[in-house]
Amino acid sequence: MSRTALVVSAHAADFVWRCGGAIALHQEQGCNVTVVCLSFGERGESAKLWKQPGMTLERVKAVRRAEAERAAEKLGVHDLICFDLGDYPLEMGREDKNRLIDVIRAVQPDFMLSHSQYDPYNTDHSYTTQVVMECRSTAQAWGHNPGQKVLGAPQLYLFEPHQSEQMLWKPDTFLDITPVWAKKRAAIECMEGQEHLWEYYTRVAQQRANHFTRNSGGQSGGRACQYAEGFQSIYPRTVDSL
Repeated sequence: MSRTALVVSAHAADFVWRCGGAIALHQEQGCNVTVVCLSFGERGESAKLWKQPGMTLERVKAVRRAEAERAAEKLGVHDLICFDLGDYPLEMGREDKNRLIDVIRAVQPDFMLSHSQYDPYNTDHSYTTQVVMECRSTAQAWGHNPGQKVLGAPQLYLFEPHQSEQMLWKPDTFLDITPVWAKKRAAIECMEGQEHLWEYYTRVAQQRANHFTRNSGGQSGGRACQYAEGFQSIYPRTVDSL
């Protein structure tokens, strides 16, 4: 059976900046990656669009949806699911959470990705991960919707936030995305509403490549890497050797 993964993104562009490389790389390895966008970032992350005369909320949402769909295609996303819950603030009721639980159980991910646990600049991000952890736990409960296949224990990786030093985010995993960098950059350039972040996240990938090389042996035989992504794992890992 193919491996599966699930990304839960607060806004339409988050999955592109923060784990687009992981998505493209794992898709090339035969892993089906599903992306859930809880909102389109239409209120808080679309300033460029709102500066245009006569702009409306529905037009902004349509543009951001189209950007996300183009980016997902560039990355090879298996399934893009848009909840359209609104942002700033992002809020989820019981039905919304149950819908996410249903997605988690349907995908049966081998691993999951979402935001940092703390983000004083964007509470939608940290709220998303709080909900993801809650829904992951409920998806493991045999008494929730008996008859559905319960979830195992997929690792939850927290992808890199903006201004990571302010977010209490400490990466313990670096992923070499050099082979798929062209796909990630192409996806980045689909997010025209936030063009100011294109070069920023290119530099982030280059800096994390340095960390990948250093932690793979450094100058004494470290593996060369041009672009990488960093992640923080939440749950313990079970191993047979180190």
